[in-house]
Amino acid sequence: MSISEQQEACFVCQKHKGQLALPGGIIYEDELIFASHHIPEDGPTSYLGWLIVEPKRHFPGLVEQTEEEAKASGLLIARLSRALKVCTEAEHIYAFVLGHHVPHLHIHLLPRYPGTPRDYWGVRVPEWPDAPQGDAQHIALLCERVRDYLTTDEEGPSFNFPD
Repeated sequence: MSISEQQEACFVCQKHKGQLALPGGIIYEDELIFASHHIPEDGPTSYLGWLIVEPKRHFPGLVEQTEEEAKASGLLIARLSRALKVCTEAEHIYAFVLGHHVPHLHIHLLPRYPGTPRDYWGVRVPEWPDAPQGDAQHIALLCERVRDYLTTDEEGPSFNFPD
């Protein structure tokens, strides 16, 4: 498969072209990097605060980044992590690069909420049955708070979780 065919079939590239609906919209985008909330896969809700950071250029992993892409993604990951910690009142922010399903680098940022049992720490944090879940409206509200934080870099009000 050619590079252009890979890009046409790539889920991440389709997001960047606006071909997929993003709950909460684009959180951040520039010429090198893109960030959005995780798209719910198994229903109308998703783990609240599960953000994805992706380079705009199509390549499979960390090794293929240019120095500029690495700097841009690292800075954005740090800023989004601070925003998530403040906006979700998380105890910890996880960052993962798994790359099992999509051959386009994407870095997962997940907040660990207070009270999360140790059995659900790390990559299992979204599996916690009592984890905050949100529909498109809740995701949009949280994304708006994160965008506001990125704009001001000030601690604003935290997100009110759905009942």
